[in-house]
Amino acid sequence: MLRVAQVLKSNGTDGELLLSFFDVAPEDMDLQEPVFIAFDGLPVPFYFESFTPKGTNRALVRLTGVRSLKDADELAGQAVYADYFEEDAEEDLVGWTLCNADGQAVGTVVDYEDIPGNPCLWVERPDGEQVLIPFHEDLIVSIDQKTGTLTLNIPDGILNLNN
Repeated sequence: MLRVAQVLKSNGTDGELLLSFFDVAPEDMDLQEPVFIAFDGLPVPFYFESFTPKGTNRALVRLTGVRSLKDADELAGQAVYADYFEEDAEEDLVGWTLCNADGQAVGTVVDYEDIPGNPCLWVERPDGEQVLIPFHEDLIVSIDQKTGTLTLNIPDGILNLNN
């Protein structure tokens, strides 16, 4: 899952929340899919009952099960996660720039390989060499659709970026 937003605060007395979105624009959210908030380390799904964008990166929302000011206040400050990629959306990453978590460009995504239990991206480095990079949701740092940049926390030893 990808961290897509943060609950900033409650709004009103009937459980409405103000969310601030990160690398995903509010209008890009699939309102039919659940978002998740962790409780005791476990992701709990919530569905949108209402969603009103406010500016470029915020929205007033109502989530299932959040009915009061007390419920909303309990969620203030919590991270909001989503299963960001739809099925087959990985192929849409071809042509994107891949960066390591330190911001260093690794190369360009040239293909997606769906190895069961271990999906990977083929990335062409600036020297023309192609490398296979694991592509797991736990490795995703950020996704910037506007610039076509995917940032991953690439495990040590996968790349030798000093060559």
